[in-house]
Amino acid sequence: MAIPDHARANFDTLLRAAADGNLALMECLDASTREPRYVLCAVGRSDGEYLLTPFGHLADANPYDAYLPPDPDDPTGFIVSPAT
Repeated sequence: MAIPDHARANFDTLLRAAADGNLALMECLDASTREPRYVLCAVGRSDGEYLLTPFGHLADANPYDAYLPPDPDDPTGFIVSPAT
């Protein structure tokens, strides 16, 4: 499964920000649930002020439980564990 260009561009921006020491972890509220989220942001400057660009939030629980990895034997599929 191919990663879309916009996701790859965002990842490249995140890598540049990390290399330059321009990353921040900011506490925010989820717009839908109002739960606290810890958001990874790139930090820039605009007109003498800081500009924080959010890229995503850290997983609240075990991230291995939150995502299904791609299936190496099926380029269009994901590894799904059997229901317990």
